[in-house]
Amino acid sequence: MEKHDITALVTARLDRLPLSRYHYKMIGICGATWAFDAFDIALITFVATALAQAWNLSPGEMGIVLSSGLIGMIAGAFLGGIAGDRMGRKAVLKWTMLVFSIASLGCAIAWDIYSLVFFRFIVGLGLGGLPPIIYTLMGEITPARDRGKTQGLLTTFWTVGWILAALLAYFVIAGLEDGWRWAFVAGATPALYLFIVQRYIPESARWLAMKGRKEEALAIVDDIERQVAKTDVIPPLTEDMIKKDVIVEQKPSFGALYSVNYRRVTIMLMILWFLNMFGYYGLFSWLPSLLMKSGRTMEQSFLYSIFLQLAYLPNQVLVAFLMDKYGRKPVLIGNLLCGFLATLAFGWALGLPTLESFHIIGLGVVTSFFISGIIAVSYTYTPELYPTAFRATGAAMGSACSRVGGMVSPIAIGYAMGIIGITGAVSLVAGAFILAAVTVGVMGIETKGKAL
Repeated sequence: MEKHDITALVTARLDRLPLSRYHYKMIGICGATWAFDAFDIALITFVATALAQAWNLSPGEMGIVLSSGLIGMIAGAFLGGIAGDRMGRKAVLKWTMLVFSIASLGCAIAWDIYSLVFFRFIVGLGLGGLPPIIYTLMGEITPARDRGKTQGLLTTFWTVGWILAALLAYFVIAGLEDGWRWAFVAGATPALYLFIVQRYIPESARWLAMKGRKEEALAIVDDIERQVAKTDVIPPLTEDMIKKDVIVEQKPSFGALYSVNYRRVTIMLMILWFLNMFGYYGLFSWLPSLLMKSGRTMEQSFLYSIFLQLAYLPNQVLVAFLMDKYGRKPVLIGNLLCGFLATLAFGWALGLPTLESFHIIGLGVVTSFFISGIIAVSYTYTPELYPTAFRATGAAMGSACSRVGGMVSPIAIGYAMGIIGITGAVSLVAGAFILAAVTVGVMGIETKGKAL
């Protein structure tokens, strides 16, 4: 049987399956890896304040520590994406988790700013490689008609990771001497989860089929069908389900991202992800410090951050269902426009130190609600735009651009606050969301129900 025939067959067999208990179990198992990634990324945000006090670091020195991790994430995204398309999704997933776990232990024993910067860079290599892999892998397991639901629900685990980091900050970083070191030790726990990953997460059957590894691909599909059949009725496979004409073989490379068929969406994704994370990191990396500047204690700033992260969950679940009903593009644009308006209002509130905490947190919750939708749809949308051969590479390009935006924005917003104040600086964040909405509206395509 030809490679294209195998790819078409595997795609048809997976896409005809009903969304089942097996798929929800995979959301949970894959979601835990995503929560670990979020936990480690969030950790440095909460550690920053305590670390600056413990080591008497200047804002510039703290900026170097924060940027070192983001630079590592940029490199890790490219390396992880390329490796994922060449070596397989599962193998790279395990390596990324192992790298950032070991490096987090290095952060715990860091003896000066230079050693910490080095270990944060290595942590970033692992953290950067995980997002394009986990969303690609989960998308390739899921039936096309339900991919919005599963990818959207997967995003909720990002919130879980952030909340766990905030709770750790509240009880450990703020409560213990050298609590920041113990926080980094906690960041190494994903290494223990590798046994779960190895046992329960399969390699992508679509990737194996694309590579011509017929027996392995079909064995994995057989196993998935057996597990789905335990709880659901599987419809019979018919000839018209096997859409051989949609399968296009291309070798994985960054050059393929800029070929005639994909150049437009690649440029769109680069802009979208840069602006998304310019807004996200520009706001949330400064949030504990902004809350402290407005008269709140360190403990209060950590606690308020938990409330804002909890506001992520409702919209992440909501867009998971809206995407499959209305499509990725309109839901994404709607959240970007609402995020723009909410961020403007939140910036106004942060600029009024006399405003009561209730009002500030309330507007922050609304802002978080819509930003969560932006991120959830973007993660779902990105891998759907590319074929299996370079899907992880395409997702990695978006991820790398997001890290560039995340690296630039805290610096830009920090300088902006000194020139145009808190409200003006947060307005720049809002501007990023409106520009992203225009970009998607002009250059984006719809991927609802697209076969992978």
